[in-house]
Amino acid sequence: MIYELRTYHCAPGRLPALNDRFQSITLKFWEKYGIRQVGFWTALIGPSNQTLTYMLQWESLAERETKWNAFAADPEWLLKRAETEAKAIIVERIENYILAPTAYSAMR
Repeated sequence: MIYELRTYHCAPGRLPALNDRFQSITLKFWEKYGIRQVGFWTALIGPSNQTLTYMLQWESLAERETKWNAFAADPEWLLKRAETEAKAIIVERIENYILAPTAYSAMR
């Protein structure tokens, strides 16, 4: 099992729009493609309160490539994403890590 940790750095004031997009749009597409989330978090304390961090669970890098690429290329998803950003950009920058658990990790 591998995990993907993604942090989205939002444009000022746009975190509510990102949360809404995940809740009302993105998660439905992930379900369609079998993308499994571990959880979502916002920062209570840290350098910015305009970030959303989430973790995904994958069986392998090959599974990630297949499912993520299919999701990212879905024409309906691309249209919905564009609609949510028609007035203003939501995400300015994304940090992405692919993580492998250690032998002593509770998550394996």
